[in-house]
Amino acid sequence: VDEFVETWRERAKLMRDAPGFRDAKLHRALLPDSRFQLVNVTHYDSREAWEAAGKNQVFKASTERAAEIATPNAALYEVVVEYP
Repeated sequence: VDEFVETWRERAKLMRDAPGFRDAKLHRALLPDSRFQLVNVTHYDSREAWEAAGKNQVFKASTERAAEIATPNAALYEVVVEYP
């Protein structure tokens, strides 16, 4: 997990400069038996901005290296309920 966190920090620096990028947060599970030990939540202005960022060759290579450390479960979501 710690190794993945370090690679995530590197990718976050790349994401930060992508057009349409808003923010990213990596969450670590508090319990060792949680199904997902890490959950990344990233916000972009649009799906198109997210897709364009994923096509960046440097970012893509970094993501492929990270997949050697952990199994990704990437998906897109929309906010359906928001509470302040």
